[in-house]
Amino acid sequence: MLTLSVVIPCRDDAENLKQCLQALAKQTVDPIEVIVVDNGCRDESARIAELYGAAVVPEQANGIWAAAAAGYDAAVGDILVRCDADSRPPPDWLARIAAHFAADETLTGLTGPGVFYGLPRYQRALAGILYMRLYFLAVGAALAHWPLFGSNMAIRRSCWCEVRRSVRRYDAQVHDDIDLSFILGPHRKIRYDSNLRVGISPRALCGSRNLMRRFSRAFHTLSVHWKMEAPWHRWQDRLEH
Repeated sequence: MLTLSVVIPCRDDAENLKQCLQALAKQTVDPIEVIVVDNGCRDESARIAELYGAAVVPEQANGIWAAAAAGYDAAVGDILVRCDADSRPPPDWLARIAAHFAADETLTGLTGPGVFYGLPRYQRALAGILYMRLYFLAVGAALAHWPLFGSNMAIRRSCWCEVRRSVRRYDAQVHDDIDLSFILGPHRKIRYDSNLRVGISPRALCGSRNLMRRFSRAFHTLSVHWKMEAPWHRWQDRLEH
């Protein structure tokens, strides 16, 4: 059977991490390890991780990409599963991931949407359309394939070993999920499962500064890759092969 390692980058997010680890403890399929990457935490995140049996990997280089990459490097499972400290995975999350990879040996990556918790129903639905759906459609058009979504994704460790030296792990302005999606390219199989959902925090939507920072990082990531390969070239490459 395929083994799963869960990687959680974390920086000063102890209370959210606690709830995430509680959700992971209720999974119907157990991972062989949960790795919490301590990205310079000054709160009790590391202590909480250890309390719930997670391995703590320190990474002093600032940024989610540096932290996520350190976790992937340390992981030993066949499948590297990624979420955030404020993610709330349902009990069947890992079971669904394991089933996808077990059923398709050619599958490189798997992703699904996030559902904002803590919002009124109409706001949650609107955010899902304007944020989540826009992300998958707009970034997917730029990539010529489905993008990975960092709060809810998984890739084969063998594939990570192939591309790990190509990612921009020390550029703190790069979105790690978009960067990795670009590097995986249109010829590796990435699947989007609309039923593979996790709860995600709405704090990313709170305040114009947060939104501007996220969009700025997205455009920075896109511009870095477009200098090397324009989206229409990626589409042409994919359609021809």
